[in-house]
Amino acid sequence: MRILLFTGKGGVGKTTIAAATAVKAAKSGLKTLVLSTDSAHSLSDAFDFKLEPEPVKIMDNLWGQEFDVYYSMQKYWGNLRELLLTVFRWQGMDKVLSEELSAIPGMEEGAAFMWIEKYYSEKEYDLIVIDSAPTGETLTLLTLPQVTKWWVTKTFPFQSFTIKTVGKGVRKVTGIPLDKGYAELQNLLKKLEKIHKIFSNPDICSVRIVTNPERMVINESKKAFTYLQLYGYNVDAVIINRVLPKSASNGFLKDYVESQAKYISEINDSFGDLPILTAIHQGKEIFGLELLENLGNYIYKDKNPYDNFYLSKSFEITDFKGGYKLNIKLAFIKNGEYELKKVGDEIIIKIANRKRNIFLPRFAKYLDLSEHFVKDGLLTVILIPIISTKKANS
Repeated sequence: MRILLFTGKGGVGKTTIAAATAVKAAKSGLKTLVLSTDSAHSLSDAFDFKLEPEPVKIMDNLWGQEFDVYYSMQKYWGNLRELLLTVFRWQGMDKVLSEELSAIPGMEEGAAFMWIEKYYSEKEYDLIVIDSAPTGETLTLLTLPQVTKWWVTKTFPFQSFTIKTVGKGVRKVTGIPLDKGYAELQNLLKKLEKIHKIFSNPDICSVRIVTNPERMVINESKKAFTYLQLYGYNVDAVIINRVLPKSASNGFLKDYVESQAKYISEINDSFGDLPILTAIHQGKEIFGLELLENLGNYIYKDKNPYDNFYLSKSFEITDFKGGYKLNIKLAFIKNGEYELKKVGDEIIIKIANRKRNIFLPRFAKYLDLSEHFVKDGLLTVILIPIISTKKANS
């Protein structure tokens, strides 16, 4: 089973490209599900077919689903939230604070993840195409497993055995299901970690960035690419949408066509070896199966959208002078444009308003952060034993 996630700035035509990809895949014989995680759904409009919070068959080999936040949260998160609320209030927190803490970061995005985990476990589909929300919300979705792991670690800084043992006693005395609530939370965390591994595995998941040949859109696409690399997700293509045909240069659109040509050249130069696909502007709205099929055929031609078009290892760790060297690909980032620090067995990297906590093995507590730098789009972090550092200082 493969997962394709389409992301990009709002208004670039992401939904249309995702829908066209799904139709192309279904026509090739792949059992395909196209899923919209954008709260402002337009997938039904693209297909000219009413979709629901559960999968609906659109045509042979193709099903569609529009994620509904309230339906999904009730299905996957309702019981856990009530358990956490009870636990926090039992701990003596006031009502407002306990309400805030019981709303786990990313509950909406987490409910979407639960659907994907379900489909992956059941192996009912050959391909899942995700029409995601605009870039910022997509990154929130993709970082949820890491954020939740950090949240659980800080909120419950005790050993699992301790929580379960004490929790049983608490339940017998007070009736509050502390142990069961924690067990359910741990089970949920395991599912989210499983999904993170699935999305981080390029053999399973590919992210495709949809862009337009316009300056602001290209700049956001570059940022999205950098952030996706930061979080360890494989981008296997950039799709330039709404490219005007050369024939349009004969009229009043001449300057705009020339401007697009310049930006297309910039995209090709900026993204290096990453495959660049093109979708010519059709001169009309694209909706309905026939038009979507034509667009899919134009974009992919003889390619199968199911395939992985590009594989890049974004994170690598190797031995280095008794310690370790971490290499993380971060395109478009220069020295001084990021922050990095080591806290215990964590490496924390921050770029603008995005942050990643990299959890290292526990023995990393005994390693010092020696140096870090960026060169040619590669962040290098060197960790060496504390003893070596002391010797060097002496």
